[in-house]
Amino acid sequence: MSSTSDLLNRLKLFVQAEADTQFAALDKQWSRPLSERVSKGWAIEGLSVEHFEKGLIRLRCDTNDSRFREGDLLVLHRGNPQEPNALHVELQYDAETELEVSLINGNHFFLEADPDGWLIDQDWFDSSPFYLDALNNVADSLRGRSVILPLLQGSLTPKLDYARYERAVQELADTGLNDSQIEAVAQAYASDLLHLIQGPPGTGKTLMLAHLAKLLVDDGQRVLVTALTHRAIHNALNKIPKVDDSLPVCKIGESRHISDLDVPNFENFDQSHFGDLINGYIIGATPFSLQTQRLSNVEFDVVLFDEASQVTLPLAIMGMLAANKYIFIGDEYQLPPISIFSEKQAKQTSIFAYLAGRGNETMLNITYRLNDGLVDWPNRTFYNNLLKSSEDASKRHLQLSKQPTRWDFVLDPTSPSVFLDLCHRNTTVRSRREAEIVVELIGALLEHDVPPEEIGVVVPYRAQSRLIRSLLRRTIGEEKIWSKIVVDTVERMQGQEREVVLVSFATASPAFASQMADFLFQPQRLNVAVTRPRTKLILIGSHHMLDGDQFDEEHTDTFALLKDLINSCQQISLPDGSLV
Repeated sequence: MSSTSDLLNRLKLFVQAEADTQFAALDKQWSRPLSERVSKGWAIEGLSVEHFEKGLIRLRCDTNDSRFREGDLLVLHRGNPQEPNALHVELQYDAETELEVSLINGNHFFLEADPDGWLIDQDWFDSSPFYLDALNNVADSLRGRSVILPLLQGSLTPKLDYARYERAVQELADTGLNDSQIEAVAQAYASDLLHLIQGPPGTGKTLMLAHLAKLLVDDGQRVLVTALTHRAIHNALNKIPKVDDSLPVCKIGESRHISDLDVPNFENFDQSHFGDLINGYIIGATPFSLQTQRLSNVEFDVVLFDEASQVTLPLAIMGMLAANKYIFIGDEYQLPPISIFSEKQAKQTSIFAYLAGRGNETMLNITYRLNDGLVDWPNRTFYNNLLKSSEDASKRHLQLSKQPTRWDFVLDPTSPSVFLDLCHRNTTVRSRREAEIVVELIGALLEHDVPPEEIGVVVPYRAQSRLIRSLLRRTIGEEKIWSKIVVDTVERMQGQEREVVLVSFATASPAFASQMADFLFQPQRLNVAVTRPRTKLILIGSHHMLDGDQFDEEHTDTFALLKDLINSCQQISLPDGSLV
């Protein structure tokens, strides 16, 4: 293992390289002609300001073919994204010709003075100073030198307090947790420094986190719950009151991020008055909050990192600086950290993968989501046949009303997983035929009384998600129905589940599939996509994306994995799009 200085230098170089590359890519994108940016989905033109109130800007346009989605950072301007009067915003709502964005930085006076003729381009926030500060602090601080870096380097070994372990097992006996969950909580609770908990899809890791947080707070400890995304933090915080609604718990962060949060949110620690509490408490926040006035100099006893397979080492170090004990909850077979670099280039590993295999870890082995048909492929492919469905989940099947539809041969509940081969050719990031079939299948599911909120669509590209959402709006009409159907990329679907999930590959060109194989068929992406449903998985694509003479030898294993997935499904071919 490399020396501490080598590790830190390598991390600093990577952080700086990513920042430089991202800025250069965005600067190049901004420099392209407006017509090209619009046609490629990089920009929206012809925007008019409809309303502005309390930091929320409502916009309207005639055409929107962008790749943007809710949560994206954008820049609102009148011709030059880098002009001084540009406004930096976050997309909150996208209904094609109607958009809502929240103002992050900029003078709203310009919106009122001239409401027409606005443009929106992709924006970017340079977080590298936060990472570099954390890497400098870990090298300079006592906690960094004596705890964090030795743990990362493997020279400091966590110890288990067996008295605390036994007490935790006893206290958890009547909670309804299964044996693997109890074991994970007890070991994490009893460890003095570090523990990893691997949570495959649907294994109840959020419930387990809530019980662990309760045990720690009952001991008077101050707990920080953190993750890469606000959504992951909120999911964890929302579960805690369901375990014990007397526990002090809140989120520290901007109010524009709290739409799915069920516990109180405060802009900074002082507003929460948690500092006045004598006993323990739970605070949720991003690691970045620790380096701002929101949580700077606030000490914790334990940091719980959720979705740790997406947390890079620099981000983990940022969070670890707040305490002396760390629990990482994740799954290295789900999405890794997002990086602008390709698989062929140096990439950041996650903190979970970096620390895995050292003996300080527990795996949850019962999924409460996947039925017996859906659990088979991920179990034998990723989890060494250790993962099994719970007794209730294993027997669960899709419930359809008796009213027949013309798609019942695909929706048949006795076939949990189906590959619907449309046999089309040459599509890349968008397939209208796949989108139309997805919408027809959704219509059939609605006819069978499947609730819209129990239907999800996973796609690899934003262009395909926008096409499907557009067709849904036109076909279904009623917003209260189509707005409940989630259509999004794998990254946004991790952590979610639905009764039925449709996966649209969009790509039918074998040459393009080969070019994008590291992304499109990445094992972790496939695993996340196919483990979202409880009872029914429908893969929609074309066998032509797997034409063997088009892909490189280095992608042999990748394509073999996808072929194995398809072979595990019932295969239905619709060569001309007609029903048979």
